[in-house]
Amino acid sequence: MTTVYLAALALLGCAAALTLYRLVRGPSMLDRAVALDVLTAVIMCGIGTGAAVLDEYSALPVLLVLAMLGFVGSVSLARFFSGRAR
Repeated sequence: MTTVYLAALALLGCAAALTLYRLVRGPSMLDRAVALDVLTAVIMCGIGTGAAVLDEYSALPVLLVLAMLGFVGSVSLARFFSGRAR
């Protein structure tokens, strides 16, 4: 189980690094907004993986708050960018 956990953490770390690259170098604000949403999802996956491996599920409310925050943030950014003309 430790090997699977380490492989999952390595893949999540790689995904986070690539997402941070897109967050910094994004050519537009929409790219940065999507990268921030993806980074939130990667962080949620990391917390969920850690909770499953350690059999400690007290972090599940944190996942719920992050999911709600990501959804509300994405919807608000979509509404903000839909009103802007290029």
